[in-house]
Amino acid sequence: MQSFENKVAVITGAASGIGKALSIQLAAMRTSVAIADINEEMLKQTSEEILQQGGQVSSHAVDVSNRTAVYDFADAVIRQHGAVHIVINNAGVALSNVTVENLAYKDLEWILGINLWGVIYGTKAFLPHLLREPQASLVNVSSTFGLTASAKAAAYSTSKFAVRGFTEALRQELKGTSVSVTVVFPGGIRTNVARNARQAIGGERIDDPEGAVRQFEEQAQTTPSEAAKQIIDGIRRKAPRVLIGKDARLLDMLARLKPGSYDTFMLKHVVRQYDEI
Repeated sequence: MQSFENKVAVITGAASGIGKALSIQLAAMRTSVAIADINEEMLKQTSEEILQQGGQVSSHAVDVSNRTAVYDFADAVIRQHGAVHIVINNAGVALSNVTVENLAYKDLEWILGINLWGVIYGTKAFLPHLLREPQASLVNVSSTFGLTASAKAAAYSTSKFAVRGFTEALRQELKGTSVSVTVVFPGGIRTNVARNARQAIGGERIDDPEGAVRQFEEQAQTTPSEAAKQIIDGIRRKAPRVLIGKDARLLDMLARLKPGSYDTFMLKHVVRQYDEI
């Protein structure tokens, strides 16, 4: 995409983290942004920051795990903006420190509803509008856990591997059309994902221990602002994949070189962190 000026971009999960940074940066490039999140209070803050810098924004409270809500969101965006050129399905949550044996169906349904079905609903609701444009971009955000899996994070890995597969298949289907498709693999990003994560058995919400949050934030290598810049650059280049951070590039290489034996590395450097909390 050669220019973002006078385009319309849809960003989910825009109340914080990468989604907020994407919204602010695109708005600064004279893109009209339609931002969505389930957290209305924080979403309002994003909207206010965009308006203060002179940007154009519409704000929408949306639960991306609700198909009707996502399609209503798409209808509202078309009514208010008239078109859509960029869709970034960024909304996501984490679920960690629970084995498959103890994984509750309620928790599994919760994370798949947001991380996977949210991406599917956002893609299918907006794709017909993207295809009407001479140049458009669809971006779905996976994770390094969509490159390598981890014990005690099976639900999260499942959701992010599924986003990767869904997006890569769609990219093949849309070859030769006006829509470029990008899948993003962020490594450790200093976002609210740790603070909003579930560490639950039985489906009940348990506040994440401060130790886990502090450890994640200390190890996160990339700021949301830098991640957003790399995603926007990927949209501009029509990149099929965007790896964000040294950790993402390392895990991508590990998965390619040792797809059947990276378990030792993951158990030593990732899973051990759960036991130290």
